[in-house]
Amino acid sequence: MSELATFLDGFDERDWQEADASDGPIRIAMVGVGWWVTDQAAPAVAASELCETTVLVSRGKEKSEDAAAELGVEYGLSTDEFEEGVAIDDYDAVYVCTPNATHLEIVETAAELGKPVLCEKPMEASAERAEAMIETCADADVPLMVAYRMQTDPAVRRARELIADGAIGDVAHVHGHMSQPLLREIIPDPDQWRLNPDLAGPGASVTDLGVYPLNTTRFVLDSDPLAVQSMLYSEHEGFEDVSDERAAFTVRFPDGVFASFSASQQAHETGFLRIVGTEGELVLDPAFFNRTDAGLTLSCGSQTADIDFEAVDQMEEEFDYFADRLLTGREIYPDGEHGVVDIRAVEAVLDGETETRTL
Repeated sequence: MSELATFLDGFDERDWQEADASDGPIRIAMVGVGWWVTDQAAPAVAASELCETTVLVSRGKEKSEDAAAELGVEYGLSTDEFEEGVAIDDYDAVYVCTPNATHLEIVETAAELGKPVLCEKPMEASAERAEAMIETCADADVPLMVAYRMQTDPAVRRARELIADGAIGDVAHVHGHMSQPLLREIIPDPDQWRLNPDLAGPGASVTDLGVYPLNTTRFVLDSDPLAVQSMLYSEHEGFEDVSDERAAFTVRFPDGVFASFSASQQAHETGFLRIVGTEGELVLDPAFFNRTDAGLTLSCGSQTADIDFEAVDQMEEEFDYFADRLLTGREIYPDGEHGVVDIRAVEAVLDGETETRTL
């Protein structure tokens, strides 16, 4: 095997970027003014040189106007005004950040208005509706990107490159986890859309969190899942309507690669991804939470290297990537076809316990 050092040179953290500030900006209408937009997405765009937020949209005009005033955004529109095309000449693209089951109708409006779309993950509450979204954008000839922010994280991109270069040999196993104390610390109200199957889709932990290790594994391995098995648990107050307060599931990938994932909305906040190969391993720890210090460890035999990255705002990286692709007219990835694969996998995981033997 080659020396470990031969795998560690020549990495470009933004190998995807061709545009610069003089080419932009891409003006964005953000649909939804929840905390993810006000605390994460809008500040990320404000820091960007390639895009800016010019419109905020909410069901109630007063709410969007208040958010626009607070964030220094020019327009605050109601959903009805957005559908009517108000301020259509003042934005170039649409970012969708509303409950999962409402994405399709918003994307349909954006497509009718001829605007490219950046849609939060998961794409929709079902594969059927996600496929309708793909068809809608294709018919209107507008680009559709799904907001998997891990795919523009430099540490994740470096891991993908190292795997492709054979740094750990052939991949055999992947272990990934993401959890957070949703009701205890983040949104202490059980009456919220993430716990409502009519708005979130059939699950809570797998749909919102488990998709992170799943999709990041797909990206790093450049491979798609073939089959899943799962075990699900829900018992505590607030999780009565969902089956996956805690979830563990195994995913089979091509070439005999097995991945074990777990997720919970009712546990300590943590996340990691460990990829074990025939000749070494790669570990991303911490992983999945925005603006955390990025850590990547590569081990091969007796050699170990900690690859340090400065913490980046994953949302800023994601918006810059989206804007760069629009400004340069290049193909967008991850697109809708990529995103719907995760929806199918999530539906299979949440379909219930499979092939379980009582011990």
